[in-house]
Amino acid sequence: MSFRVNTNLMAMNALRNLGTTNASFSSSVTKLSTGMRINTGADDPAGLQISEGFRAQITGLSQALKNNQDAINYAKTAEGALNEVSQLLRDARSLVLANGNDATLSASQKQANQNQLTSILSSIDRISSQTQFGQKRLLDGSAGVNATVVNKTKIEIASIGPTFGTTASNVAVNTSANFDVQVTTAAVKATVTGGSVMAASGALGLNGKLSINGIGFAVSADMTRQQVLDAMNARSGDTGVVVTVNGGNNFVFTSTKAGTDSNSIQIVNDTAGLGYAAAGTRTLGSGTAGVDAVASFTYNGGTAIAITAQGTDGRTFKDSFGNVIKLTEAGTAATDGAAVTNVISMTAGNAQFQVGGNVGQTVSLSLNSMNTSALAVNNLDIMTASGAASAMNSIDAAIETVAAQRGRIGNFQRNVLESNVRALSVAKENITATESSIRDTDVAEEMTQFTKLQILQQSGLAVLAQANQAPQAVLSLLRG
Repeated sequence: MSFRVNTNLMAMNALRNLGTTNASFSSSVTKLSTGMRINTGADDPAGLQISEGFRAQITGLSQALKNNQDAINYAKTAEGALNEVSQLLRDARSLVLANGNDATLSASQKQANQNQLTSILSSIDRISSQTQFGQKRLLDGSAGVNATVVNKTKIEIASIGPTFGTTASNVAVNTSANFDVQVTTAAVKATVTGGSVMAASGALGLNGKLSINGIGFAVSADMTRQQVLDAMNARSGDTGVVVTVNGGNNFVFTSTKAGTDSNSIQIVNDTAGLGYAAAGTRTLGSGTAGVDAVASFTYNGGTAIAITAQGTDGRTFKDSFGNVIKLTEAGTAATDGAAVTNVISMTAGNAQFQVGGNVGQTVSLSLNSMNTSALAVNNLDIMTASGAASAMNSIDAAIETVAAQRGRIGNFQRNVLESNVRALSVAKENITATESSIRDTDVAEEMTQFTKLQILQQSGLAVLAQANQAPQAVLSLLRG
């Protein structure tokens, strides 16, 4: 054992250990004061790298949740505007029905209803052009797929969204292109031919009643065939039937519309010889039945999708996604198998939303134009019975189109956005938990470490003081 004054190894050892304890104590104080286990890269280099990646993902998920909420508000704004359009169309339908009450309304009263209808249609155009979310217009067609009729001799109405076809066979309308149409089965109007000869000249010599679809026509003995024809055809807008005479001088009753629904119209005569050899009831279509057209629609030169027209007129095609294409009467007569190309021009667009925390995690919503032209309810005239009947069909179709658009928006909001919000919230919660387990301080564990270091620091100081006193022992040797 040696005793030295110049070099106090015990003090140096105690000082070194005290320095190490002080460094660890300072790190523990930092962790407890910040609540973070990793404050610098030196605390845990690998843990820092992993947790920074999680932090970036959490930040992205937080912004994605905000984006989803903005998208939900966007959809709600559009759907709210369409709800008002639906209400206006229902009001318009009531006006059409009111003008159909011909026996109680004067011409001025009918004109008042017509004026109100015109005002309603103007309001629909205003809503379509002015509905905005921030600076983005929603219902003017700029945020959706627009269909423009190119061949108006074949196509009367075209309202097409982002997906067209049936559940089994459909196409995405995602680029500007054209639709081709091939009618494979022509639309047919139901007819029935009377079985008695109606003299071309002179009085008929019959007293009786001929009823078409519930509307009766009284026939007196002094009436001529032409007078009876004129009376029945004057109400064709109400009966849905046009009456002509064939070469055998028989009445021919023909539906004003094609399709299977025309088969249900009834004709009743209460007098033998008045249209038919015997009195009775006949159904329009018992002669030639009405037929719904069948057509194949091809988008952008792709798959031909066959759809059968609705029976209401035999020439309005509605697919599984609510799209509507209505052919003209001339357009449904072609049965030669040849396709008519470029009848509808499509301009594709949509509103795109970033709904995920990473690049490419986007969804889109297509909003079609909802003005009166796109809904085919512009320039409605309800002053006549036939005009009112035509207006009713157009308004009913428009109500369906708006409802289909609202359905698409509701589906997008509920099954895409709101579902995504729930999934993102769960992901954010769990990723945050993982990042916390890596980076946050376990206070209980750290307090245990802090207490130990605090004791070591105090004991180290005490030992250092004792070590510094050790050289004093050498003095006892010098005194001797």
